[in-house]
Amino acid sequence: MIESALIESVLIANRGEIACRVIRTCRRLGIRSIAVYSDADANALHVRLADEAHHIGASPPGESYLRGDAVLEAAKRSGAQAIHPGYGFLSENADFADAVEAAGLIFIGPSSASMRKMGSKAGAKDLMSRSGVPVVPGYTGEDQSNDTLQAEADRIGYPLMIKAAHGGGGKGMRIVRESGEFIANLESCQREAKNAFGRDRVLLERYIETPRHIEIQVFADAHGNAIHLNERECSAQRRYQKVLEESPSPFLDDERRAAMGRAAVEAARAIEYRNAGTVEFIVGADGGFYFMEINTRLQVEHPVTEMVTGLDLVEWQLRVAAGEALPLAQDAIPRNGHAIEVRLYAEDPEKGFLPGSGLLQRLRLPPTSDNVRIDAGVEEGDSVTVFYDPMIAKLIVHAVDRPSALARLQQALQHSEVVGPASNIAFLERLIASPIVREARIHTGYLDQHLDEFISAPEAPPRAALAAALALTLAHEQSAAETIARQSSDPHSPFGHADGWRLGHQRSRPVWLDWRGERLQLNIRGDAAAFDFEHEDDWCAVQCIASDSGHVVLDLDGQRQRIPARRSGEDLLVFVENQRYRFHPAPVFAFEGEDSDAADRVVAPMPGRIVSLQVEVGASVSAEQPLLVMEAMKMELTLRAPRDGVIAALNASVGEFVEADVVLVSFEVDE
Repeated sequence: MIESALIESVLIANRGEIACRVIRTCRRLGIRSIAVYSDADANALHVRLADEAHHIGASPPGESYLRGDAVLEAAKRSGAQAIHPGYGFLSENADFADAVEAAGLIFIGPSSASMRKMGSKAGAKDLMSRSGVPVVPGYTGEDQSNDTLQAEADRIGYPLMIKAAHGGGGKGMRIVRESGEFIANLESCQREAKNAFGRDRVLLERYIETPRHIEIQVFADAHGNAIHLNERECSAQRRYQKVLEESPSPFLDDERRAAMGRAAVEAARAIEYRNAGTVEFIVGADGGFYFMEINTRLQVEHPVTEMVTGLDLVEWQLRVAAGEALPLAQDAIPRNGHAIEVRLYAEDPEKGFLPGSGLLQRLRLPPTSDNVRIDAGVEEGDSVTVFYDPMIAKLIVHAVDRPSALARLQQALQHSEVVGPASNIAFLERLIASPIVREARIHTGYLDQHLDEFISAPEAPPRAALAAALALTLAHEQSAAETIARQSSDPHSPFGHADGWRLGHQRSRPVWLDWRGERLQLNIRGDAAAFDFEHEDDWCAVQCIASDSGHVVLDLDGQRQRIPARRSGEDLLVFVENQRYRFHPAPVFAFEGEDSDAADRVVAPMPGRIVSLQVEVGASVSAEQPLLVMEAMKMELTLRAPRDGVIAALNASVGEFVEADVVLVSFEVDE
């Protein structure tokens, strides 16, 4: 337990993986953990892990996790001494921090005064500029009229970035490259900011091409001590959302690292900061760095820092909040090896990263160790709900150096499976295998500019993948046949073997596999030990040398290969050249239907709220023209016309919540 004994119980005003993460440290320190939950989270993992849990409202965040009054009432009922806000929701809400302290509770985070200075990106930039910290040229003024913002954008020049002045997490950000595109992007940014943070104020700043995103973890206490715990690089981003984080940065040299660390500590001192925070910098190709913002909370990617320092940052937060001094001085902060984090999401990269929801029918993650860490908010059998961020887990690895960490991450991803909602695992596998990541050349705009490099699927599975899938299939058939034969009256009959044996010859037989909705017919001869199969009008010879729980060793036309491959439920999971192939045994006969009117309607891809209608009934539209915008799982989705045509009906209105697969737009049927 914390020696000061000032904190014995903590209410966690959050959900998902960060709530589970805080609970783990509380349990290790002997602190009573108290969860809060919405209707949708009544049986969530963080509720199951906590010592006790209290209901705070309906499923939408605005009716539960964003209700400070409900959280405080739960704290009062539970007898909590302190509140840990996690990240997101109320974590950077200065009014909530004031209310916590007014209720006689400890807020595990910075003071409300520090938050107010940093809660506005505009105010933060002005303060840093006055303090001598370099900032990117831009506009942070109070006048938020369209005319003023357009004029300021034209003055700053293009490309420029529109950013929500409040909040974070990549929400409310747009790049504008031409003056004529400004107003449409501004309005979209303001809508997203209003929905995410309750405020639609924006700031403008010059957009730096090919920048790196490097942030410094800072910590300060109430005794005047302030230090940094080294940097994290987060340059792999998609739509301003971090995809991969690592420490140390492969881009920085020791001199630049030290300079950024000093600047971050001075920024913390300038606002009399306390507890954990992150100073974020944008870094140009020439090494020049500019202040972006200070996140006045624990970051999603804090495990990266924990892995290279060996420190528990949540424990540090608790100790500082309890009034203790920082546990270590600046020169005592360790830095060992290299750590990388990726975020596993329920989303479909091949459908524009459309967020997914639903039951996690199968969730397999790598075994944890000193070098592999999993921070998850769900388990197999849980559901990913439409009301919140679709993160499944964070996967963090550590090794002696960066190449070893990348290799370990690749292995860890191969042990990861999600069945139910779509996931981004295959996308992450391609990402870490790409030269741009391995050579540490990626910048914040690269993924958006070259996304096809990471989501394009092969036109057909390669021969090695088919051979491994067949080896698994035949081995399974052989095992099943032997089991049946042992139970029969003639266990030695040749007809009891799954090798296609018949009197006089060994015939070929078809094996059907489903791959990405395509039925593949593979003609084979032989058995699980040795077989031939027909591939692209040619017969390939396969000899099975060995297999274990995760690999098959094959001689494929005389070439020895060890291929990661395993059964996943009824499916077959194979990895060849950093590509994931999932096959499903298919029946010999199958009926394939066709939706004849799919091009005459637009349906909701998932549950969500309509935020904008961009056409009217009777309007003529072109293929791919935007029809409406809906908000789902904390992001905006633009639904477009499937073809040229005339709008016959609009079946939703702005502000309406719609369910998945509801027809939103109908087209007039062509004669």
